[in-house]
Amino acid sequence: MATQAEGESDSVAIRISNLSKCYQIYDTPHDRLKQFVAPRLQRLARQTQKRYYREFWALRNVSFEVKRGETVGIVGRNGSGKSTLLQIICGTLTPTDGTVETRGRVAALLELGSGFNPDFTGRENVYLNASVLGLSKQEIDARFDDIAAFADIGQFIEQPIKTYSSGMMVRLAFSVAINVDPEILIIDEALSVGDELFQRKCFSRLEAIRKTGATILFVSHSGSAVVELCDRALLMDSGERLAVGSPKQIVGRYQKLLYAPVDKRQAIREEIRRTDGHGAPLPPANDPGNKLQNDIPDNEEQKTRESFDPHLKSASVIEFASHGVHIQSPMLTNLAGEQVNGLARGEKYHYCYKVRFEHGASSVRFGMSLKTTSGLSLGGAYSAPDQRNAISVVEPGTVISVEFTFNCNLNPGTYFMNAGAFGIIDREETVLHRLADAVVFRVLPVGSNAATGIIDFGCVSLVSFDE
Repeated sequence: MATQAEGESDSVAIRISNLSKCYQIYDTPHDRLKQFVAPRLQRLARQTQKRYYREFWALRNVSFEVKRGETVGIVGRNGSGKSTLLQIICGTLTPTDGTVETRGRVAALLELGSGFNPDFTGRENVYLNASVLGLSKQEIDARFDDIAAFADIGQFIEQPIKTYSSGMMVRLAFSVAINVDPEILIIDEALSVGDELFQRKCFSRLEAIRKTGATILFVSHSGSAVVELCDRALLMDSGERLAVGSPKQIVGRYQKLLYAPVDKRQAIREEIRRTDGHGAPLPPANDPGNKLQNDIPDNEEQKTRESFDPHLKSASVIEFASHGVHIQSPMLTNLAGEQVNGLARGEKYHYCYKVRFEHGASSVRFGMSLKTTSGLSLGGAYSAPDQRNAISVVEPGTVISVEFTFNCNLNPGTYFMNAGAFGIIDREETVLHRLADAVVFRVLPVGSNAATGIIDFGCVSLVSFDE
């Protein structure tokens, strides 16, 4: 990596300048062989050289900077060049053109299992990875117990990596990366493989690393995680840098592009590029010329934007052990009873599910909770405030319909609903059945949005000049 000049550049941890990466795509192995031999013969024969491959530009002229201590998230559709960009920054890929400059020790968590030798044990891979990252054997010895404790894979630390599950591999890789005291930490969506509890622990550790002044660059498909964790965000699409700006603005543009009809996608790309063509600051949310905000003039028109996408389904449902009780058919509906998963901020909705009792139960009540994609609990409710107000007895074979009505006071983003049934077993209230991440939904973009954070509290400002 190039060394930066002293002075103003001292505040820059990563500098990307006109970075491009081109791959040669061959339709058949014979074409690869032809490309190796034929051009040389054609040159000797003074013939026009023929090309037997197609070019695929994974990156095109990408430029941006990350300052020391910043946390920057990279968002974009699959195939937008995010992973290629991180691999070039880490030095595992060579760019076709352009330069990368970094300052400080870089720790990276890229593709699952990258940097691990499958025949080595977990312990041996810890020493291998940490030494590559610049730690001496004495430093690794001093940190090994912390690495093993955070990974929490028990005796598997002494087993070959090839016997690990994907979750165990991520645990160990992340534990090594965060325990080498990185000045620059780079993560490529790997945390999505870990279980829910481990993800919670990782997000907590990322917050601690941020407080030390380290620079964090990570790819995520979770818009809310980018909004919660990042100082800035970068939107990539088709190998290009479309925009850099505040996480809230960039995630809004990303979601608009992600869920756009195919025939409108190119127009939206051009609109985003014009908004931020060469690093210019993004316009404020209340800019009347900012068409990307999808300004909605009133609530009546906003209601028409409620929608149901049958392809939007939770891929992370966690079903708790059942005590003869089963939660079924969780869904969101509007007040007209129509199923929705695209919600308009400021409207009321029903969260519904059915509960089938194979066994009888006592002191039964039900619950719901709402969480962000990174697991942050935003709130919830019980059907009864305590056991004394619960349903005293439910007979076997009973099916109960549960419905919670709530105000959608959430800012645009993606969220999850949980469902739970509770009752008395051995004189203690117990979870009879529970579904975590039972329903996923999106709160649709709004215009002229002055609310910040995750929840819109309906704050009204009053600004006046003192006489």
